[in-house]
Amino acid sequence: MSVANDYGYVLLFFIAALLFGLITLLLSRLLSPRNPYPAKETTYECGEIPVGAAWVQFNISYYIFALIFVVFDVETIFIYPWAVVMRMLKAAGFGIFGVIEMTVFILILVLGLVYAWKKGVLHWV
Repeated sequence: MSVANDYGYVLLFFIAALLFGLITLLLSRLLSPRNPYPAKETTYECGEIPVGAAWVQFNISYYIFALIFVVFDVETIFIYPWAVVMRMLKAAGFGIFGVIEMTVFILILVLGLVYAWKKGVLHWV
């Protein structure tokens, strides 16, 4: 097999995915019922009658705080498998390498936390 043939397969799959998405959107547009009325156009708030505008701007610090939480949560998920296989790393002779690698990883996390703290992102208003 040649490289051009391999890229041909990639191009074929890309075109197929693009066509599938476009055809699906077109069929949805053609077959879906349209019956807009005022109650259907209102903002849904758990069965309550909406009060005020639906467009409310939140403080950006809420989003940044949530993103930092997600980042550290995901990093914790990365630490767990390392802790599980640490005994195998030690038996294979890579124990000190595994410890150094995880120490560097945790130091990067701590530096990110210190940076966020110094920027005032963790200050809850």
